[in-house]
Amino acid sequence: MSATGDDSAYTAEFRERHGLPGLIDIHTHFMPERVLRKVWAYFDAAGPMIGRSWPIAYRDDEEVRLKTLRGFGVRAFTSLVYPHKADMAAWLNEWSADFAARTPDCLHTATFYPERHAASYVEAAVEAGARIFKVHVQVGDFHPCDPLLNDVWGLLADAGIPVLIHCGSGPAPGEFTGPEPVEALLHRFPRLRLIVAHMGAPEYSEFLDLAARFENVHLDTTMNFTDFFEAEDPFPAEEYSRLRDFGDRILFGSDFPNIPYSYGHALYALERLGLGEEWLRNVCFDNASRLFGIDV
Repeated sequence: MSATGDDSAYTAEFRERHGLPGLIDIHTHFMPERVLRKVWAYFDAAGPMIGRSWPIAYRDDEEVRLKTLRGFGVRAFTSLVYPHKADMAAWLNEWSADFAARTPDCLHTATFYPERHAASYVEAAVEAGARIFKVHVQVGDFHPCDPLLNDVWGLLADAGIPVLIHCGSGPAPGEFTGPEPVEALLHRFPRLRLIVAHMGAPEYSEFLDLAARFENVHLDTTMNFTDFFEAEDPFPAEEYSRLRDFGDRILFGSDFPNIPYSYGHALYALERLGLGEEWLRNVCFDNASRLFGIDV
């Protein structure tokens, strides 16, 4: 599958072949327009956290991107936003709440940053109906156990709301990336529902170990197993058996629209693992349906 392939036809065939009522994509990005344009500019410039050419395959207006995603059979998705500095998360949450209100198939998404008023706006987001939070340790450049986040993590653990966390050291390591900070966080808040983005690439084995020790740790497949990712951070062949072991805690994610290949290729990459139809159905729909209470 290439970025110019007939994605809609392929995804329709994929869904029919595996008996899927649709797809649930828990790693998609919808942001305020000026923020998204800055993100795209960073990718275009192959910034320090990117390090290589990364052409955006779905560089379209918001309404076109929504139509495209729905055309792939995606029944639910996220609007992952994340701040890179203080005094940014609250207004991103306001935008995301408005986006979710006018986009009923989007899971109401929110975010946070270590700052004194974080617990206040996170509590407000929870009360407003947020169903998933996004944290980007690499971009935000903070330790998950920052004391300013103590009340935030406690609140989210009590509420049982999943937090999708980019904490692996790919595509470039940060001061606080890797499994150790997340392990420290989970020891303090073992009931947290964490979804480890990109399966923790490139520390795949270590994050699978965390999933083995903490039953509320999930992993998403965002960009994993694609030709693009395998060329730089290949998933270790010796861990393939554990993909089947954690088949009930792995969720499909795409990183749409910020991917340098076709959407269909992400599904093809999962299918060619040869882990079976039940595994694919769980990853592409059932696991997220159960975690977020999505009934189609």
